[in-house]
Amino acid sequence: MTDYSLYTLISPDVFKGIIGIDDREDKLARFCLVTSTIRIEQYCKRKLLRKKYFETIEYIGDLVLPLREYPVTDVLAVYTMGKGEILEREFYRLIPDCGTDIDIPFSIELSPAVARMGCMAVKVVYWAGYGKEIIPDDLQAACMELAAWNFNRYRSKRIGTTGNIKGAGKEGEHFEMGMPENVQQILEPYKRKLI
Repeated sequence: MTDYSLYTLISPDVFKGIIGIDDREDKLARFCLVTSTIRIEQYCKRKLLRKKYFETIEYIGDLVLPLREYPVTDVLAVYTMGKGEILEREFYRLIPDCGTDIDIPFSIELSPAVARMGCMAVKVVYWAGYGKEIIPDDLQAACMELAAWNFNRYRSKRIGTTGNIKGAGKEGEHFEMGMPENVQQILEPYKRKLI
């Protein structure tokens, strides 16, 4: 059974099955999955799980307005701020089109008719991110690797410790914010692209 309420890129049941743990360590497994998902989003500088966004973009006459989050799966509404008019679909289009699996930022292209409306900003309501049923395999693998790495560190009570480092208090103890290199390599294509 899939738990859709848990904020994670991979199902707890799949995670527990792969690393071979039972329900006695369910809380720790869930904790590692959620913290790994949040850490992956921090590393990528963007939200990856599907969520509804309400974004207000200042309108200064440019007809192409970049959206903050991606990939966009559906635009629910676009309306002008000022007069508060809802724009019909023929007055805007999404670039690239919804439903594409290209992992690049999206933009709204407005019709030249919008320039004559005299608006100060455009509000866009849209869904962006990956739904639980369409999370790419490499993102699931990255979450699996990072969660397993953290799970093993918590299990062995070696949180925040790595190797022997001189001058780090007790021998070898210091706070570690990083993640394994193999996870970083997997996540490289998902890092926020600035255009």
